[in-house]
Amino acid sequence: MARIAGVELPRNKKVVIALTYIYGIGDKSAKEIVEKAQVDPDKRSNELTPEEIQRLRNIISDYKVEGELRKEVAMNIKALMDLGNYRGLRHRRGLPVRGQRTRTNARTRKGRKKTVGGK
Repeated sequence: MARIAGVELPRNKKVVIALTYIYGIGDKSAKEIVEKAQVDPDKRSNELTPEEIQRLRNIISDYKVEGELRKEVAMNIKALMDLGNYRGLRHRRGLPVRGQRTRTNARTRKGRKKTVGGK
């Protein structure tokens, strides 16, 4: 079982797909990494040799992934909230940030419906 950047890669998935389980690596960057490491993209992650795993680790170390990236994203959101600009206020109130309607929908951000009795 390959462990790269603190993440256990799933066993029976192709290397390109398995790398996307690492936070900060998507389809495009996974393909780039596999190409740079000279690993067969059709190979399954449990078939990787220790040498191939080490090459992947070396290339991924150049990318900002997992904890470092999560910390940066959190700091960016905190900076928006500290500035007090519109996006920061929306983050602070737990409402949609990118202009979506909130009269209906937006339940993921707003939580369960709170019914208010009307006369």
